[in-house]
Amino acid sequence: MVADRLQQVFREIFGDETLTVSDTTSAADVPSWDSLVHINLVYAIENEFGIQIEDERLASFKNVGEMQAYIEERGKGG
Repeated sequence: MVADRLQQVFREIFGDETLTVSDTTSAADVPSWDSLVHINLVYAIENEFGIQIEDERLASFKNVGEMQAYIEERGKGG
């Protein structure tokens, strides 16, 4: 399931096994989510799901739900 896999990626990147993200979670909701962490997060998501996120899309995700939808649209949720 995409949501579960994304949850694990977020926990690994932020080094917090108690971190819980939902569809509406955004960078504003996670104090340590800065531009450097965002780059690491995108890289980890690409590796986890075997996708390449286009440069123009990188900054357009408003929340975790949009990231999840992007992954699912590419059929990489399995």
